[in-house]
Amino acid sequence: MDEVVAALDALGVAHELMDCDPDFADTAQFCERYGIAPEDSANTIIVAGKGDPKRYVACVVLATTRLDVNGAVRKRLGVKKASFATADETSALTGMLIGGVTAFALPAELPIWVDSAVMARERVVLGGGSRSLKVRVAPDVLLRVPNVEVVEGLAS
Repeated sequence: MDEVVAALDALGVAHELMDCDPDFADTAQFCERYGIAPEDSANTIIVAGKGDPKRYVACVVLATTRLDVNGAVRKRLGVKKASFATADETSALTGMLIGGVTAFALPAELPIWVDSAVMARERVVLGGGSRSLKVRVAPDVLLRVPNVEVVEGLAS
């Protein structure tokens, strides 16, 4: 969590930190409890490309869309099979728990693909690095994060 706040501060961008009850960190429960429209909530999902070596990518998609793991993500990774990373893989790779994963403070070598629909929102709420924090930012803030690429059709 401290790493996420430090990463945001280092970017020098406007952001709002939102405390969250960890029991309500999952997107649907969070949106309902805190009055956030699901279309203004974005999930950061780690995907594992099967191969040797295994390849990972962080994908940022709106909560109202579905990440195209077996189409767009698999093809862009250049692998025959891809799947959602397990909770253990996600934690080991990012240091974050499911429900708190964010595009901020990820490992430098991890590519981050942002679905173009995210960029159309005025503001989005993302994980804050832990299940007890969320971050609200203008989507263009994501363009300042290293390794970010906006991808058309990453989700549907």
